[in-house]
Amino acid sequence: MEIRKVKKRDLRSLTQLFDQYRVFYDKVSDLDKAEVFLKERIKNKESEIYVAQSFSGDLAGFIQLYPLFSSTQMKRLWLLNDLYVHPDFRGNGISKKLLERAKDLCMETNSAGFMLETSKTNLIANSLYESMGFHLDIAHNYYIWENE
Repeated sequence: MEIRKVKKRDLRSLTQLFDQYRVFYDKVSDLDKAEVFLKERIKNKESEIYVAQSFSGDLAGFIQLYPLFSSTQMKRLWLLNDLYVHPDFRGNGISKKLLERAKDLCMETNSAGFMLETSKTNLIANSLYESMGFHLDIAHNYYIWENE
């Protein structure tokens, strides 16, 4: 399994994975919009996307991080927004390898770290994050305002 930065030639395969990821989070499948969204992120360099490529050449998973800044730490901070491994490849440590690559990105960019959120009911993800040294932030409230 190779973990590497996404390439333009990966767009079609990445779009399939991204759409499956969105469906996992109860969104309606929309391959066309997914492709446009990803193409814009890649073209405009608005996120960092790493893929896990199997030895057969298939994309097995991906991780996408967006840049933020911490004023209090006066450093870059990354938002890990998306992490997904295709069901056929789960149980092989791919999520851990993708998370390790995200940690490397933080070190390469001299960042304060990265933050993420997942649902309380996503027990597998919560267990994974804790096993990799993440801690649950219980000191802060998380609010959201949505423009719908």
